Amino acid sequence: MTSKAFQDYYTDEFASCFGCGRLNKHSLQIKSYWDGEESVCHFQPKHYHTGGFPGYVYGGLIASLIDCHAAGTASAIKYRDRKKDTDNNAPLRFVTASLHVDYLAPTPIDSTLELRGKVKEIKGRKVIVGITLSAKGKVCAKGELVAVQMPEDFS
Repeated sequence: MTSKAFQDYYTDEFASCFGCGRLNKHSLQIKSYWDGEESVCHFQPKHYHTGGFPGYVYGGLIASLIDCHAAGTASAIKYRDRKKDTDNNAPLRFVTASLHVDYLAPTPIDSTLELRGKVKEIKGRKVIVGITLSAKGKVCAKGELVAVQMPEDFS
């Protein structure tokens, strides 16, 4: 894995995201990295990330983690495919066009969550990313994100 997260390359104007914004003190502060051809993110839920049942993670948080990790993966793959020097250029930014999440099992709150992403399709400005979210070695949720590259003049 690389030492610098995808989100660390985001310029300050795009670093306020609730999921990964390094400049947002209320952000989840997720960090995504390459692990071979997959992207990976680890997240330790807090006690207040509970859902309707004590001891389990809130489903909306799971969707947010999948959304943000997949969008970061879309940016990173498009950037990598263009073979830009990530130390000298801001990465391409993506927004969510569609998010689908399947909740497969209750997600225990007392363990580190692992998200793994695989790029399914790249077509023009669109990237489709599949994500699995696991806890204690068990896949608890799967998601698919359709991400669209923001225009260069978007702000």
